Amino acid sequence: MSHETIAGYRVLARIGKGAASDLYAVQDRKTKQVWALKHVAKRSEKDQRFLDQVQQEYSVGSKLEHPNVRAVHRLIKHRKRLKVYAVTLVMELVDATTLDQRLPQSHSHAVKLFHQVARGLAHMHSRGFVHADTKPSNILVTDDDRIKIIDLGQGCSIATVKKRIQGTPGYMAPEQAHRQAITPKTDIYNLGATMYWVLVGEVIPTALPPKDETDSLYTGAVDAEMVKPPTPPHEKVPSIHPLLSKQILDCVRVRPDDRPESMAVVANRLELIGELLESPVGSE
Repeated sequence: MSHETIAGYRVLARIGKGAASDLYAVQDRKTKQVWALKHVAKRSEKDQRFLDQVQQEYSVGSKLEHPNVRAVHRLIKHRKRLKVYAVTLVMELVDATTLDQRLPQSHSHAVKLFHQVARGLAHMHSRGFVHADTKPSNILVTDDDRIKIIDLGQGCSIATVKKRIQGTPGYMAPEQAHRQAITPKTDIYNLGATMYWVLVGEVIPTALPPKDETDSLYTGAVDAEMVKPPTPPHEKVPSIHPLLSKQILDCVRVRPDDRPESMAVVANRLELIGELLESPVGSE
């Protein structure tokens, strides 16, 4: 890899950095098409999981096609003596900011964004996949309020049982913390936790809370039945409409069977709530 090109693509700018990845804006030298490019190099054996995540992101993303999910275009494996030492993922370039850095201006505005997220996730489910890491920093918002779901590296086929705990503390569904089957209901929980944080400004109690909310080191996930239900959002922020508050609480039920039937149902409810909030009676 030179300073000017990566995998044959001309580097225009470095636009981000992850735990083991670098993100660039690049241009195809033949077609002049501009893309986002994620490059991950294996510097030690512990970096193998980051290579695996990028390859998984391509495996899932290449089977999706929805305006609210960032498109992936191409995966390039870099080999030395037949061993893969780096991977490059070429993706749709989106001029946007993550939701945690671009919070909505009103509750009706928030519901419009949440509705798009739900639609994108419902598409994933219709193709047989679960995102499994929906959170504010994995949702991009453009200047004209279009949503793009990103980072599919923890995505998996419906009903996958993962060998290790994956997800983000504070947003993680109980079945993720206890390494049980990952289903569309998992994404419903993740989205509910995301909506709560965006509207209330706090993470909900989960089976794997953020480390800075504990007084000691992790001794394992909290038993699902011991997870306290969150305070209803409208009790924290009285201006939140009770129907929106109820929708969020329904999404973060501990038992998957108690959550809404599908992400399509969540999307439909959010659309109705959005219409209600825009009406003179339901406006904020």
